[in-house]
Amino acid sequence: MGRQSGFFDIDERLKELSAKGDDLERLNAIVDFEIFRPHLARAVPRSDGSKGGRPAFDHVLMFKVLILQAAHGLSDERAEYLIKDRLSFMRFLGLDLADAVPDANTIWTFRETLTRARIDGKPAIEVLFKAYEAELSKAGFLAMGGQIIDASIVAAPKPAARGGGHRARLQFAQWVLHVGCGTACGRWLRRVRD
Repeated sequence: MGRQSGFFDIDERLKELSAKGDDLERLNAIVDFEIFRPHLARAVPRSDGSKGGRPAFDHVLMFKVLILQAAHGLSDERAEYLIKDRLSFMRFLGLDLADAVPDANTIWTFRETLTRARIDGKPAIEVLFKAYEAELSKAGFLAMGGQIIDASIVAAPKPAARGGGHRARLQFAQWVLHVGCGTACGRWLRRVRD
């Protein structure tokens, strides 16, 4: 713990992860994510950069973030944190420690753009995830769908039974993206419970 990290320490850690069977490394090996680039470029147009601003994140990198979210049931905020925290996530996305990581708002915006965009009359996100599932199937794997959940605890005033005062009550607000057919398409619903 007291020694300074060396240049090769990260490479050694990644080798250890590989030796233990990093599923994301396997996924990168069996799926050619570049096949999604033309559809992604059509669905999420980018400016030419003449107006300045921060350079946009790569389309394929952002699609892979959505795959991580769907596979691990991650909210946008949690995905941002875990990309910064996990070497396996960084390697899957092609990021180094010093590289910028998409923030939660960027992830949300990218997903919303894919949800609104159309490819052959269908939501782009649906078409892309079905193509991803087809690639997995072709390689002999089964894509398992889940829910992308963004949960938070919020304080909400609750009227007291008698006396007219208010007591604070904690509610669990959960935003759930319903996922169908193993794809990350659907609609956001807000559920509030005590």
